Amino acid sequence: MKRNKVNSLVPVIGIQDFRKGQVAGREELLFNELHGKRVIEKPHRHDFFIITLFDKANGTHTIDSIEHSIGGRQAHVLFPGQMHKWDIKSGTIGYQLMIERNFFEQFAPYFRFSFTNYQNHPVIQLSVGAFRQLLYEFEAIRDELKNRDSLMHLISARAAVIAAIVSREAEKVFGEFKVYQSQPRLAAFNMLIDEHFKEQKFVNFYAGKLHVTPNYLNILCKKNLKISATQLIQQRVCTEAKRLLQSTSLTVKEIAFELGFSDQAYFSRFFKEQTGSTPSGFRE
Repeated sequence: MKRNKVNSLVPVIGIQDFRKGQVAGREELLFNELHGKRVIEKPHRHDFFIITLFDKANGTHTIDSIEHSIGGRQAHVLFPGQMHKWDIKSGTIGYQLMIERNFFEQFAPYFRFSFTNYQNHPVIQLSVGAFRQLLYEFEAIRDELKNRDSLMHLISARAAVIAAIVSREAEKVFGEFKVYQSQPRLAAFNMLIDEHFKEQKFVNFYAGKLHVTPNYLNILCKKNLKISATQLIQQRVCTEAKRLLQSTSLTVKEIAFELGFSDQAYFSRFFKEQTGSTPSGFRE
């Protein structure tokens, strides 16, 4: 079914808007540095991928309406379409890679888990060793970009290393990552949800794709994630509903349609059950 194009209330900023202040870059990606106080008061979105490596840092980074503390030795990942704003305090030192979608797709598989996992946990605390490794790769990409004859296959390889290190650190911090690694069916289930949650909200569909019974899939989720398979699907739908309510000018009825609900009343009941608030109340 063809859906209406989502109309944005929150401005979408392209990578070209950052070229003037870039430290180094080319068409596919930019390298920038953060020094001192930086404030973005109103949330906006990007149409490209950003990974920020904070060295010494303090402040708050709000991503998809959730406020995260900024601290030293952190990696922050921001996928295209996510809303964000921040209040970075003085004394902060950070480094950014801004990466066009097409180039990002070349090394995206090295982010070993579902993108939803990273979107739900965009701030990753790093060990001392991992931070040093990432800083080395960031600086190596910066130096390569400064070369007149920079080699994109070399930059892509280093970006893949960055993705692999971030994934390894995320696995240590977030319990469900370990679950997904030890339970490949659950990892596959989560990725199928990402792909089909707007059209398919019942466990039967996903169980069929995974060649298991709905009951088995439900038992697997409850045992390893402490929630039912249905709840995992509902969480993904609710996350997207919040994003659309706060970042677009679509009406509640249009959002209901965008998310595959048969009518607005059904969507509103679902949203209130999940959040305790009506869609209109949440938007306000």
